[in-house]
Amino acid sequence: MNYDMLVKDIGQLILPESSHVPLKGERMKGLSIKEQAAFAVSEGKIAWIGSNKDAGTLNAELIISADNKVVSPGLVDPHTHLVFGGSREGELELKQQGMPYLEILEKGGGILSTVAATKQSTEEELVKKAAHHLETSIAHGVTTLEAKSGYGLDKETELKQLRVVKILASTYPIRLVSTFLGPHAVPPEYKESVSAFIEEMISLLNVIKEEELAEFVDIFCETGVFSIEQSRIFLEAAKEKGYGLKMHADEIYSLGGTELAVSLGAVSVDHLVAATDIGIEKLASSNTVAVLLPGTTFYLGKNTYAKARKIIDTGGAVALATDFNPGSSVTENLQVIMSLAALKLQMTAEEIWNAVTVNAAHAIGKSEEAGTLELGRKADFVIWDIPTYQYLPYHYGINHAYSVYVKGKKIWEQARII
Repeated sequence: MNYDMLVKDIGQLILPESSHVPLKGERMKGLSIKEQAAFAVSEGKIAWIGSNKDAGTLNAELIISADNKVVSPGLVDPHTHLVFGGSREGELELKQQGMPYLEILEKGGGILSTVAATKQSTEEELVKKAAHHLETSIAHGVTTLEAKSGYGLDKETELKQLRVVKILASTYPIRLVSTFLGPHAVPPEYKESVSAFIEEMISLLNVIKEEELAEFVDIFCETGVFSIEQSRIFLEAAKEKGYGLKMHADEIYSLGGTELAVSLGAVSVDHLVAATDIGIEKLASSNTVAVLLPGTTFYLGKNTYAKARKIIDTGGAVALATDFNPGSSVTENLQVIMSLAALKLQMTAEEIWNAVTVNAAHAIGKSEEAGTLELGRKADFVIWDIPTYQYLPYHYGINHAYSVYVKGKKIWEQARII
């Protein structure tokens, strides 16, 4: 057989376990590593996986030597706020002074300043800005990415953000998953009528569905934002209309958002720094993925991180994400998050790789398309300039990606010093 592409001389080929449900508990500790490996691609899909020795008998139009580097599935970032106007570097000094985020928010900063900048930006300006951030994510090995709205807090701007994601999805070769996060904060004019704002966001669900602008909905369930009951009303309304459910929950205070997410069958529940033991036990008995965002905890200067070890050891499923946004996690580099997961969440290298591939794909409903390398799957992969899979979380803060491929086509390559 003549293949389109043969990738040979792979030092270590990372092969996360394919599963119809997220990898939970002990299963997260397992990670298949094939030494001295090779694989072939035909029509954009994996057509053969074997040893480098056996690859010598194969024919291919294009033969690539990995030069003993590590190869993995393309990374999946299951929680980002990709589309927004402006930036908030002026808040860094407030953070240095120890001002809590909710206090910054009350003073009109935080998300409200980004909302104003996003409203003022044209669709074209948002496309250009988001494209830059997206390209940065790709350069760090991401081939599937979730992007939320949430910086409009009104009908027109929320739809504008979602349309920007749709434009990017049609422009770039990577897989983009869109989430409607209309209830991300309470607009000042709705402070005395939060329920009315929830109803306004619910009223957008039909047009979003008609225009195919989002697959999921999300809500920020937190003290001073949206309560458990308000979150339930919004999520149940979205579920009735066929949306998948996600939640920002238990980030600062233990409100029971984890329990609510599980009870509603949410595909993921995100943050969870303040998740209770009961909530963690509920996760273990469900297929809801805990998407942990250590970059946010780090950037906000907090000392308490999400209890990844307890979630995994209790039997839950964990994914990792950047939470890329202009206020609390200003990075598109998922590799840095992998290092923080090792250093601050006490996750093993095997758990970390599973958390940014197969489990991250489950967290955005794309487990049949992303997160693994196996026969018949799309050939989305990254060649890493590292000696072993353990090396990436160990050597932090730089870009280890050597080249990035989607459907067997190279879409990014590391620049070389001439």
